Amino acid sequence: MSNAITRLQARLGYSFKDTGLLTLALTHRSFSGRNNERLEFLGDAVLNFIAGEALFQHFPQAKEGQLSRLRARLVKGETLAVLARGFDLGEYLRLGSGELKSGGFRRESILADATEAIIGAIYLDAGLEAARERVLAWLEQEFATLTLVDTNKDSKTRLQEFLQSRGCDLPNYEVVDIQGEPHCRVFFVDCEVKLLDEKTKGSGASRRIAEQVAAAAALAALGIENGHD
Repeated sequence: MSNAITRLQARLGYSFKDTGLLTLALTHRSFSGRNNERLEFLGDAVLNFIAGEALFQHFPQAKEGQLSRLRARLVKGETLAVLARGFDLGEYLRLGSGELKSGGFRRESILADATEAIIGAIYLDAGLEAARERVLAWLEQEFATLTLVDTNKDSKTRLQEFLQSRGCDLPNYEVVDIQGEPHCRVFFVDCEVKLLDEKTKGSGASRRIAEQVAAAAALAALGIENGHD
């Protein structure tokens, strides 16, 4: 397990002083009575605080409801599962035989919960500042897609609706490159919008994230960001 823990720490970008905390964070309740549920609880609270603080500072004009919706987008299970897959976390989870047979290492909820548990483990291992640094680094690309222009809709949706409202062709997204090892790939996407002279670019740990980043860049190039149209 020690070699696996070393590999995972490299993928997380954090080395634990107490690797037992990381092992516990990877332990699902199906594997042992001593599992990651308490760390998940703590990590959820730490994650919500870090995301809330970052949004509070980044969007000084935002109202409480807007900040809440933006935070929900950042910390939702789908986002955390994408992070987990980027770390290839399923390879390291400690699951009971039933969960292993049913493919629990691929299940979004289990991956998301383990990611929160790891955040809780980092907090216990080194404090809030270390947890903040890692969380903001992991969420950097998701954070880049956020805007106050309709906090209920993501960048791709807003771009599509803007173009449709003006009778323009829909944007075209193209994956132009994929780099890195299978466990930590980075996708590079171009977004072509007829109203712009040049394609906008995005990158991320999944095609979805890269497309969202490229769409956010297109919105910015069109002058549609942070509540301005």
